[in-house]
Amino acid sequence: MKPRVAIVCDWLISRGGAERVVLAMSEMFPEAPIYTTVYDKDRLPEFADKTIGTSFIQKMPLALKKHYLYLPLMPYAFEQFDLSKFDIVISSSHSCAKGIITKPRTLHICYCHSPMRYAWDNCHEYFEQYGLPAFLKQRAKKMLHELRIWDRLAAERVDFFVANSNHIKRRIGKYYRKDSTVIYPPVETEKFTIAKPKQEGQYYLAVGRITSYKRFDLLVDVFNELKLPLVVVGTGKDEAALKKKAGRFITFPGAIPDDELHEVYERATALVFPQSEDFGIIPLEAMSCGRPVIAYGDGGALETIMPGTTGLFFESQTKESLKKAILEFEAMKWDREAIRSHALKFGRSVFESNLHRYILDKWTIWKKEMAA
Repeated sequence: MKPRVAIVCDWLISRGGAERVVLAMSEMFPEAPIYTTVYDKDRLPEFADKTIGTSFIQKMPLALKKHYLYLPLMPYAFEQFDLSKFDIVISSSHSCAKGIITKPRTLHICYCHSPMRYAWDNCHEYFEQYGLPAFLKQRAKKMLHELRIWDRLAAERVDFFVANSNHIKRRIGKYYRKDSTVIYPPVETEKFTIAKPKQEGQYYLAVGRITSYKRFDLLVDVFNELKLPLVVVGTGKDEAALKKKAGRFITFPGAIPDDELHEVYERATALVFPQSEDFGIIPLEAMSCGRPVIAYGDGGALETIMPGTTGLFFESQTKESLKKAILEFEAMKWDREAIRSHALKFGRSVFESNLHRYILDKWTIWKKEMAA
């Protein structure tokens, strides 16, 4: 008899790495319903044929536009889902989804994108970033204190953790005192191809939401000084300020649809990745097109980029360090086929095979233990 499976995720609001993981899980277990706090069907039509259960937050004002306002209610929302009829529950969590309550006989596996950054290691940075007034800052600090207590207890409800990188494996160990198994998230490598040689080398490229932690401001400063062409794909709250700062060598085309993005990668000299990410799918998309990556040497990039083969690192998020890396890059030659071959190791089929085998192995052992 096949196990009854359910999938739980934090929210389904925009298309990002976490949402791609949930979609892949759903296609691995097509009969599994998905439970989440809020779901925007217009922005994520790929989930239209899925059975999706949402929380009471779905009906609250501005829930689809500003779901983060309801973070204090999310622990309670996840605890209200009745998952008692399922044998296996898979949570995809970077916030509160792992806090679901399951029966003793139910196997709960959490695919953890990260322990909540705003509750743990980045809590002080978030206060500065959003510039809260003093009276709200004190209330927010108390709320995060309570959220940390709940989050630590919620981690105890998970039977097995899967981390999306060794970087996150260490953070799970630090904050939750739990071991985990690393399975890298899926990259749609089959959607990307290598361009003809004459099409390459037209510009350096950056892709992502234009927000402060992505450090696109560093790119603008450096490429202004080097007078090298840079294309910044994406939108965000820092976009207007960076456009004013950018010189004539830097362009901002805005958001580009996924089905057109491969052409932008293919024409690039290299992707420049100045931020620290838990994993980082964008560098692997660029590498799937045979394009090398110049990345800040921190976080998940250290696990996906092979220095000298698929790209190189700069040591610190400073103009001097990035300039040095770009000049070093300009003097090097790159093997497009070798770069793409490396990226294929992170393809979606690899993710699905590894995760499916992991879940079924755990379920086999779990059944025996429950029957003993």
